[in-house]
Amino acid sequence: MNRHTTIAPGEKEKALHDKTLSALQAAFGDAITGSEIAYDFPVFIVKREKIYDILQFLKDDNAQQYHFLTTLCGLHYPENKGKELAVMYQLHNMPENRRIRIKTFFPENDAEVPTVTTLWATAGWMERQEFDFFGIKFKGHPDLRRILNMEDIDFFPMRKEFPLEDPTRDDKNDTMFGR
Repeated sequence: MNRHTTIAPGEKEKALHDKTLSALQAAFGDAITGSEIAYDFPVFIVKREKIYDILQFLKDDNAQQYHFLTTLCGLHYPENKGKELAVMYQLHNMPENRRIRIKTFFPENDAEVPTVTTLWATAGWMERQEFDFFGIKFKGHPDLRRILNMEDIDFFPMRKEFPLEDPTRDDKNDTMFGR
């Protein structure tokens, strides 16, 4: 395909998704448990046991070249029993301006993934933030401690463990708001 070919919206993302999925499946087989295109981003779901190897492959492989870690964030899905927590890595291939997301899921009572600070030094602060807000431990992190919350706080404020509104309020009529 020459560089002047017009690609319909979504076609470029589909091609990137298919190419990356093929490369990941060839290298890691059943460690790739799912994929989709969400908000124009190819997203790949991977087993936690292989997350570091997959991220290293995406960074070091000449065909992938995802050298920039744009975002690392924790996710909480309390209704997803056995896989309540996740970490999402957003990677960017700057020379070709390609972006993808990698997600890995795990149970709340085993909230640990390997650190990626050896791949991207900037992950240090991001991992500390997700430890602080979600309680996710990053095994091998050089300085894993709270970054914003007080040391003696005994909960993780970004987990969906608290109601959005005070259930004891009686001064509000929810029927006025369509609830």
